[in-house]
Order: sequence, then C-alpha cells, then structure tokens
Amino acid sequence: MPDDSAEVLLVDDEETLIHAFEKLSKKYSLNLNVAKGGLEAMSFLGSNRVDVALLDLNLPGCSGMQVLEYIKKNRLDCEAIIITGRGSVETAVSSLKMGAYDYLVKPFDDFDRVASIILKAQEKSGLLRKIRELEKKDSQVDSFGEIVGKSRIMQEVYTLIESVALSHSSVLVMGESGTGKEMVARSIHEKSFRREKAFVVVNCAAIPETLLESELFGHVRGAFTGAVGDKKGLFEEADGGTIFLDEIGELPPSMQVKLLRVLQDGELRRVGGGNTIHVDVRLLSATNKDLYQLARSGGFREDLFYRLNVITLRLPPLRERREDLPLLSYYFMRKYTQKMGKEIREITLDAIQSLTEYSWPGNVRELENVMERAVVLATGDRITARDLPPKILGEVFYAPVGEEEQDITRLPYDQAKERALRLFNRSYISYLLRQTGGNISLASSKAGMDRSNFKKIIKKCDLNVGEFKKRRGV
Repeated sequence: MPDDSAEVLLVDDEETLIHAFEKLSKKYSLNLNVAKGGLEAMSFLGSNRVDVALLDLNLPGCSGMQVLEYIKKNRLDCEAIIITGRGSVETAVSSLKMGAYDYLVKPFDDFDRVASIILKAQEKSGLLRKIRELEKKDSQVDSFGEIVGKSRIMQEVYTLIESVALSHSSVLVMGESGTGKEMVARSIHEKSFRREKAFVVVNCAAIPETLLESELFGHVRGAFTGAVGDKKGLFEEADGGTIFLDEIGELPPSMQVKLLRVLQDGELRRVGGGNTIHVDVRLLSATNKDLYQLARSGGFREDLFYRLNVITLRLPPLRERREDLPLLSYYFMRKYTQKMGKEIREITLDAIQSLTEYSWPGNVRELENVMERAVVLATGDRITARDLPPKILGEVFYAPVGEEEQDITRLPYDQAKERALRLFNRSYISYLLRQTGGNISLASSKAGMDRSNFKKIIKKCDLNVGEFKKRRGV
C-alpha cells in the first residue's frame, strides 16, 4: 500500500453502499468522503484533494458522467471509477473512453477486489501528481549533495551520514553494485573536518595484485624493474584527508596484513624502503559482499574486518526505494537533456509505470544508463515507454516467442507481414492487459475495440489473461 492514505470520494446516495464503503475504508485505511449528488461532488472536488472518485452513474441533479467530464477537465490528478448496475454496463464502458480508470458493477461480490482497484487507481493518481511536481522542480531539488532521493529509507541514510561525518572513525559502506557507495563516501568526506584535504578513491578490484602495494604505499627508486624514481603512494596523497577503498572485499590477503598495520599504527613503508612514514588518513571502505560472512569463513581477516567496520552504513537497493524512481528519472533526464542540448520536458505516465515496475538489478547506475539511452532515442519533447530498452518493458512490447525470433527480412513479403502482425498483436494486447491488470473490458475499451473481437485476438495470441491478473495483484 502507498505511504499516504488514499483520499477517496464516494458519490452515491445509497445508504447501504455508503455503510459498506465506510467499513472498507477502516479495513484499508482509506480516507473516505461522501457526496450524495453530482453538484455536491463537484463542489467538493473544487476545493479538496481527491485521489480516487467513485461515481454512481445515476445521481440526483447531475449524472455521474457529468461529474466524470468535470474531473477530466479540471482535476487531472484524480482517477475516477464508475459504479453501475448490471443493466448499465454498456454506459460504463463508454465512460472508460472518456478517461475513467475502471468500473464496478453492483452488487459487489468481492470488496477486497474493490479495494485493490481503488489502491491501484490511487497509485496512478500519485504518479501523475509526482510527474507534475517534478516537471516544475529544479533538477537539484530533493538531493543530498550528489545523492538524489527523498524516500524515508534515504532520509535515514542522510541522517547517518551527518552523524558519522564529524567523527574520525572508519566507516564501511555496504550495498549492491550501482547503489552509489562512492557518492556516500564523498558526502561523508565533504561534511567532515577533512573536507579541505584530498579525497582519494581506490578501486581495489581494478588494480593488479602485483601493483597494488606500490599504488597504495608508494615505492623507492630501484625497488623493482621500472621503478626509476621515488613515488608517493595513495595513502600519502590522502594525508590529512580521506581515502576510500572501494571493493575492499577483493583485497588480497598479503595486502590485508599491511593495511591492518597502517590502520593500527598510522605508519607505512614504501616498497623497497626502510623508513617509516607517518600518515593521518581517515579510511572509508565499501563492498557489495557480505564481509562478515567472508571473515567468518576465512576469506577475509577478522581483525581487519573489525577495524573497518567501526560504523556500518547500508545503502538500500533501488527496488527498496521505488518511490524515488520518478525523482531519479527526472534528475537523469534533465542531466542528459542538458548535456546533449535536447529539449525534453516530460516523461510520460506509461514510461514512469514501466520504470517503477522493473526490478533494477543494476540499481541507480542502471537507471542512469537507461535514462541516457532514452534521451538519445526520444524524438519529441517527452520520453515515452517506447524509448525504454526491451529489458525494462519485457513482454509488454518486445518479447519474441518461438518463430518470431527469426529474422523476418529473410521471408517472402506475405509471410513477413503476417509474422510481423502476429508479433505486433501479441505485444500490443500484452501491454493493454498488463496496464489494466487483465481487465478485458477496460483493455478493449482502451484499444477502441469490441470486447468480443478483443477476446478473439487474445485467443489467437495464446495469451493467458490470468497471468496479467497475478502480476497486478488482482
């Protein structure tokens, strides 16, 4: 369920139904408001936030269709659900063409399903509201240094960064690849007393083991072939400042011993040198591995682990902060729009929905790459779902099955045309079913097709409507 309770307006004069929705609202923590007529509903909509309006078609004084028309003209952030009797389903379907989110047929057999539809409508309403807010905002709003996000879990990260920044303790930043661990380390440095000194980044996995000691601690002339002069190591360069060891879990055992000595004594020796050099460096490190389990299994020195792990800061994966996706998407859109000199102002709702439903195994780094690609491919002043890669949309637009995987350019024209049409039908119908949670009436209405013809195409495409209902939780 979304963070904020849904603001619901029930427009109906049937007392039994009102009482039923009052019970439903308590169960699902909905804020229910009731208007018993169309004019009363429009008055309420004119001065109050409403996420979802439930409209009976037969209202005294002003019909539900007239209220729907008012909403579509004046309250684009409100989703409307039509309530109708079994005899007026045709009229309800026509309301979908006017922009209603869905319709419900009385009497209701499953109030939990009704609640599910209301919450999904609220989710869409919330996305639309976020999109409009983001279109008006400057790209730096809702950021913490270079880190972008305002979700509750990220606010906790910001609080912890503020708390640890002014200490001298080692901090271990843990999180999956692409979550922004280096940005967090940089923020800690920039908010610390060492901010005027160097911030040195070392990727332990990117430096060959034979060169790592020299890179970290330096060397003297003649220490090895090619050492034509004395060279400062990265720890000396970071003296007085901060060194960030990324991918610390990849550090070889021989280097773990030497790093431990530096942390314990604040002293190092260059490769081939005999003199001890004192350094004052704060160590920040990061890993996408479970360093604790690695230490317990003997894959990492336990004493070094405890030296590194004075304070642990865990960065959440993007799938745990989905509410930040619209904000991050607009941030990267603006970044690359400016970089490429394009004039893109908007990300459409279908694109935002597709982005929020993807699992993001590559986290924020993957999202940035996706948005850069979308900016490159966008032909107008907005990014649509069609500008997103197949891996984001999955089966919705692109998924080939069986014979569709073949190159149609090698086929005769008639066969190629038939196969392309079959793939288009499957992709298009899949998209509509996915967006409507398997609601055939709603999907066929969005397509502007007769329901029976729509069902025939579903059968030809060999699509299982039940699978789309499972995905949307209907």
